Amino acid sequence: MTTTNPMRMLTTAGIPYEAMEYAYDESDLSGTHAAAELGLDPDATFKTLVLRGDKNGLFVCCIPVAEEVDLKKAAGISGNKKAEMIHVKELPVLTGYVRGGCSPIGMKKLFPTYVDETAQLFDTIAVSAGIRGQMLLLDPDALKGFIGAEYGDLVK
Repeated sequence: MTTTNPMRMLTTAGIPYEAMEYAYDESDLSGTHAAAELGLDPDATFKTLVLRGDKNGLFVCCIPVAEEVDLKKAAGISGNKKAEMIHVKELPVLTGYVRGGCSPIGMKKLFPTYVDETAQLFDTIAVSAGIRGQMLLLDPDALKGFIGAEYGDLVK
């Protein structure tokens, strides 16, 4: 297993986590595939999305993998009137991560981040470890505190 920057950052901060590895499929980089491969509850497995607001620029939303972000709700919580997903080609440039391996931890810049409120229902949630094929399990409140995120209603 590769030690990723998010792992190093969590270790340095003394935040406990469990790293899990799975075989990813180039033709299916979905979070639901990752959850299934690892035998995880898709409701407790979160994908990281990067959006652009019309007023405040870039921000990040972490939502359950089987859900779809509600752009209107995401815009509202981030102080924007409108929001849209960034183009996948922008992802590595802006975050340092690729599609299917985008972690809310350790992006090139600390963007305002919002975690769907359902994360609070679980003792641990899974997020990307920063590369395809690896996930991190950690306490949602520890994640929220570490990245300075807020909880909110983000899904349709």
